[in-house]
Amino acid sequence: MEETNKIIDESIQGSATLIEPKSTEGKKLYIESYGCQMNFSDSEIVASILSNNGFNTTKNIEEADVVFVNTCSIREKAELTVRNRLKSFTKYKKQKPEMIIGVLGCMAERVKSQLLDEEKLVDIVVGPDAYRDLPNLINQAEDGRKAVNVLLSKEETYADISPVRLLSNGVTAFISITRGCDNMCTFCVVPFTKLLF
Repeated sequence: MEETNKIIDESIQGSATLIEPKSTEGKKLYIESYGCQMNFSDSEIVASILSNNGFNTTKNIEEADVVFVNTCSIREKAELTVRNRLKSFTKYKKQKPEMIIGVLGCMAERVKSQLLDEEKLVDIVVGPDAYRDLPNLINQAEDGRKAVNVLLSKEETYADISPVRLLSNGVTAFISITRGCDNMCTFCVVPFTKLLF
């Protein structure tokens, strides 16, 4: 059997995460994912967590109550792409000032202070081990406070959360082998990041 390398489909970078709504009621969630397959897998976990808390996803950022960008921190270009994308959200925030904008993932964990200080429209910053805390963090942001949780966890696996399957052909799905590491690999770019095989 011939081995093939898994490649990242560049055409889905920045595409909105969508799930079937459980009801027509509830707040609207818009998520864009950038980076590796693990980020897309994490967006499925985030969508599942928030769906269970009354959110419906939307592909129209204009109607969103909460907007998340799930980020990558491996290359500088990825971070620049996210920063530029955040700047483009300014017009939506002006049209809908109560809109909450958050940054998720590795970049959020790595540059949390810069995101809050430099990107004035960012309300929430969440690392990859804190997605369960999102409903609480959204409530804080709705009260006008900046909300941050980038705590690292060697125990968090999200094993009990059934991620929604997005962009699925019905045959393939993401399977997490492990989350994070013990920081022993000398080639690792971002300490305590996630691995997906």
